[in-house]
Amino acid sequence: MRIAIIGASGNIGSRITQEALSRGHDVTAIVRNPEKVTEESVSLTVKEGDVLDVAEMASLLKGHDAVVVSYSPGWEPGTDFSQHVEVAQKVLQATKEAGVKRILNVGGAGSLYADPEHGIQLVDTEEFPEAWRGGAAAQRDSLEVYKQEQELDWTFLSPAIVIEPGERTGKFRYNTDSPVFDERGESRISRQDFAVAVLNELEEPHYIRQRFTVGY
Repeated sequence: MRIAIIGASGNIGSRITQEALSRGHDVTAIVRNPEKVTEESVSLTVKEGDVLDVAEMASLLKGHDAVVVSYSPGWEPGTDFSQHVEVAQKVLQATKEAGVKRILNVGGAGSLYADPEHGIQLVDTEEFPEAWRGGAAAQRDSLEVYKQEQELDWTFLSPAIVIEPGERTGKFRYNTDSPVFDERGESRISRQDFAVAVLNELEEPHYIRQRFTVGY
């Protein structure tokens, strides 16, 4: 496949780029700062792009089989987290204008349900870290943008509650709207295995117009 990865230089985007290249796909890395892409491959093309510029994005996305969005405005105090919604709206529009049907968005864990019966999501629990609440709530809002999309074959992938550098095992479990917990009651996934889940879904889709999550 020809895969465009928006945010390919980030902590998760870089792992998705590596995984895609290792599987033999052609990758276009679309980033704000091309010098931050350290991966090298004959199958990798690096392009500078503004994710909020629909016309520019549509031009960059044209000719690809799938788009992966791994966008983050950062988590620093004062960050405008509302960009999550604007980015979702504009990337979906650009993908349509580019004539690409398939898009997968890397979201957050905050919108997963801590208490499905009562509709309580992780971001609304007292235990959720206050420093992350604003960004997580905005990522939840971006999921609602995707849920309204009826034309594209979209997938929204939420990580486990804890996602960090680790091993690529290729072994994890799936769920839809609630976290996956291991035998110790922990919800974890490595960035490397999260990238495996992204490529698995692109190669063999199971969650079209759905959200899913993974964990050990």
